[in-house]
Amino acid sequence: MKVLLSTLHAKYVHASLALPYLASACRDIPGLECEILEMTVNEQKDEILAKLYAAGAEVVLFSCYLWNTEQTLKLASDLKQLRPETEIVLGGPEVSYGAFDLMQRNPAISCIVRGEGDASCRELLYALCHGMPLDHIAGITHREGDDVIANPDRAPIANLDDIPSPFALGLADLAKPLVYVETSRGCPFSCAFCMSSLEKGVRSFSPDRIWADLSLLMEREVRTVKLVDRTFNYDAQRANEIWRFILQHNRTSRFHFEIAADLLTDANLELLRTVPPDLFRFEIGVQSAGEETLAQVERRSHLHRLFENVRRLRAETAVTVHLDLVAGLPGEDLNGFLASLQGLLDLEPDHIQVEPLKVMKGTRMRVIAREEGYAYSETAPYKILHTPWLTYAEVRHIEAISRLVEGIYNSGRFSATVKELGSGAPLSAFFASAAAHFEARGITANLPLTTLFEEVWEYVKSRAAGDELERLREALTYDYCLVGYPGGSLPSFFAAETAGSKRDKTLPEGLPQARNGERVRYYRRRFARDYRQIPWVEEPADITFIYRSAPGEGLRVQAV
Repeated sequence: MKVLLSTLHAKYVHASLALPYLASACRDIPGLECEILEMTVNEQKDEILAKLYAAGAEVVLFSCYLWNTEQTLKLASDLKQLRPETEIVLGGPEVSYGAFDLMQRNPAISCIVRGEGDASCRELLYALCHGMPLDHIAGITHREGDDVIANPDRAPIANLDDIPSPFALGLADLAKPLVYVETSRGCPFSCAFCMSSLEKGVRSFSPDRIWADLSLLMEREVRTVKLVDRTFNYDAQRANEIWRFILQHNRTSRFHFEIAADLLTDANLELLRTVPPDLFRFEIGVQSAGEETLAQVERRSHLHRLFENVRRLRAETAVTVHLDLVAGLPGEDLNGFLASLQGLLDLEPDHIQVEPLKVMKGTRMRVIAREEGYAYSETAPYKILHTPWLTYAEVRHIEAISRLVEGIYNSGRFSATVKELGSGAPLSAFFASAAAHFEARGITANLPLTTLFEEVWEYVKSRAAGDELERLREALTYDYCLVGYPGGSLPSFFAAETAGSKRDKTLPEGLPQARNGERVRYYRRRFARDYRQIPWVEEPADITFIYRSAPGEGLRVQAV
């Protein structure tokens, strides 16, 4: 029997972790042939359907998430019409709750695997391959004639090492630029808005299994390894052991971890001081800077310790810091959200992600939403429409702020401008005001970078004057010069070029010259202050920008 394991990724760079795990769990079932087919939601529907049809599988199992379930259901319906004999099985977090209703509304679906699928899928595929009944298989909802039957839940796998490694078996796609791996399952927290809270406790793979999987990924020089553990550092000593192992054996890979910053210990921070730049990236869920708000969703976070440890990460280590913020939690209005955003901006992380709350299936947040009078979309991603503390217009305004944070702060392209903007007023006030300005001008989508520079200048001109305006003009000009060669038509915020300004394709003597196959240009300009040093030197400075580009390397800009 041929089985097709498939999913639709949000982006091509993503590689499935779930499907290789299922393939490894089922690899030795007699008479079973497993094939993995990974696609993206951005591909043409007809092309995706053609690939599914061409596989000729007797069972097709789809891994379902927020971003792909609606499209998957449509594909399943069409595939069932093309191949009525095909058994279509769904699994994944998006279909594990409300499985009965989903199957009632979608007759093409034969079965849904709920929750952790490794053991359930193995038993299900064994039964289908050998014509056995499904009533004994825990953790599935299936059809029996005209009825839909929900079998009892399955207990979590006690010993995760019992699951064969998909990396050791060569079943994971390691050519992708981003490869997922897990060293544990579960989460120590019980946040009402998160699906990870539905599983109690944390289970870890053994050290030997972790060393083996990570060693293989590092030996294959996977570009970025993202550990999907919900709270990687739930055990501080364990975290240090894994970090130390990576530091000892890594060649070229980079690593992304989701951590709880308030759980970091002095021993953790001591080790993290030795991490080279661009090797570790920490994603830290702050969610809100309001203690009462976090308490209402049962997020046990020591905010003071969290903020202090993030400050130490920024001051003492080279770890890249990414902070998450959720808008729309109970008790937080627009001013409360802006206060939370300012709290994160004050920490000066590398990246801030702002997202409206999603009221996920199966979470206690759905109970809270019903009791408090939330309105949210009935379809994925179940984003809030309004709350007792936020109007629909305010939710939209927060989304506009999020886009500006992404384009201006996270891009790193406006570093001097952001520093200047934050010198006289809270940066959160700038983002709120600028978002309103952009909305009033009908700008609701992401902009090309050069257009964004011009729009930021339009905003600045409407709010500043005199010396403040000139300082912002200079900072914006400096940032623009670091983005690309200022040739052709210069932006409107460029002041008249000063004496000594020069653009040329030939570097002056004394500067590193072009290498073979490299294109090089330079631009020299006098600024009222030297932005190359932190803090800035408030004296005129002649700064030379060198622009180098070579095949396969992109543009590199250096200010000297």
